[in-house]
Amino acid sequence: MKQNFTVIAETRADEGKGASRRLRRLGKVPAVIYGGKDKALSVSVSHNEMWKALKVEAFYSHILTLTLDGQSQQVVLKDLQRHPVDETLLHIDFQRILADQILRRAVPLHFKGADVAPGVKIGGGIVEHHLNQVDVECLPKDLPEYLEIDLSGLELNDAVHLSQIKLPEGVSLAELKHGNDQSVVVIHLPRAAKEEETAAPASAEVPAANQKAPDAKAAAAAPKAAPKKK
Repeated sequence: MKQNFTVIAETRADEGKGASRRLRRLGKVPAVIYGGKDKALSVSVSHNEMWKALKVEAFYSHILTLTLDGQSQQVVLKDLQRHPVDETLLHIDFQRILADQILRRAVPLHFKGADVAPGVKIGGGIVEHHLNQVDVECLPKDLPEYLEIDLSGLELNDAVHLSQIKLPEGVSLAELKHGNDQSVVVIHLPRAAKEEETAAPASAEVPAANQKAPDAKAAAAAPKAAPKKK
């Protein structure tokens, strides 16, 4: 079941670095709403409310309901700036969406069944993730919260590629349109196990530890056998 997220915004008239600092001291975050058929608007949102919402993975890929001056509109989180040290929110961009226009969004991948995959349980392999999210294209109503990948049937050295991800109706993967069917996840042996497997076996002709190799000079000085008389 999809979650619903609501963002409460307030119009702000003052702009600039000084105005933004004053907003942050009041526990608010400067933000911008743009896109769609309307002009860009400068707004502010509650830092605490946004901080809590951003701890939920689905918030990043969901259609959000933004309420401004008593009116609601559909938006997505387009960009987010944090302080490099304490990660407090500095600025947020929201993009309006239109119901009839294709939307491109990054959607997280959820993996299941790794613990029972034959390549792990029997083959002793490990799971290596190449991607944790993918870009999808779809109408806003079809935007998935996440995409699930089942690893339970994977053998050792098996991989899942983009083209093998099960997609909801109306959803496509942006990378596949460009012919980039890259690997998403693979099960392989740990590096140490690979090195043991590929190491050359010891030669069977190695002399015993106590056996000395023949001395070349002694061999040359040894008398040669006389030729046999006919």
